[in-house]
Amino acid sequence: MFEGKVVAITGAKGGIGRAIAEMFTQAGAQVAISDLECPDATASELGALAVKCDVGIESDIRDFIDTTEAALGPVDIFVANAGVGFGDPTVAASADDAAWEASWKINVMQSVYAARELLPKWVERGGGTFVVVASAAGLLSQIGSASYSATKHAAVALAENIQITHAKDGVNVHAICPQYVKTNMTAHMDVPEDSPLALKDPGDVAEALRTAMMEGRFLALSHPVVEKYARNRTTDRERWLSGMSALQDTMGNQLGLNAFKGGE
Repeated sequence: MFEGKVVAITGAKGGIGRAIAEMFTQAGAQVAISDLECPDATASELGALAVKCDVGIESDIRDFIDTTEAALGPVDIFVANAGVGFGDPTVAASADDAAWEASWKINVMQSVYAARELLPKWVERGGGTFVVVASAAGLLSQIGSASYSATKHAAVALAENIQITHAKDGVNVHAICPQYVKTNMTAHMDVPEDSPLALKDPGDVAEALRTAMMEGRFLALSHPVVEKYARNRTTDRERWLSGMSALQDTMGNQLGLNAFKGGE
């Protein structure tokens, strides 16, 4: 399914992005990876193309795509993986404007920039695949970070809109919505291994994406329980909100994001 496909992945120096890159390279795809610092070492290990890219800058996204296409050919699959999160120091939404702006540019606008560049080409060619690495926070909410919750919801909504608008053009869209994963972003978290919120490995997320793509499903869920939580949120929002408040009270120290800052 992926043999010979050209795949471009942002934020792929490590974590989820690296795992996704490894999954595609093992499947025979030609892969380009980018990060804020050029991911030469990772690219060398995976046999991928390395590109430096600040995803919050539209010209950098264009350059990443142009460089990939010049070296490997037209991009078939784009994975918007780079992400950041900032905790609320005191009350909800108390993160400063710089944190909110960074969250918006990186968690949302990188996909907007990539879509502007790629969708016209895919419509003309008759198809392509756009992958947004969102979060369970994009379907639910993230304790301790209003900016993360709001921007990940926006990322999922954007992915849905691309699917709605361009399914007729052969464009496939997938939103990855994991719970906690072992990355730099969650390094400070202390969650018991037997907890339903226990951290999974980045490879589990890559496998969930592979399965979703094989089966033609929009949501890629490395933590299947997220789908149950999302249904609960829809069918009984008041009960769900109460449950989230209780979770914050009981596990806030383990899941709180005052130290939540980094890339996925």
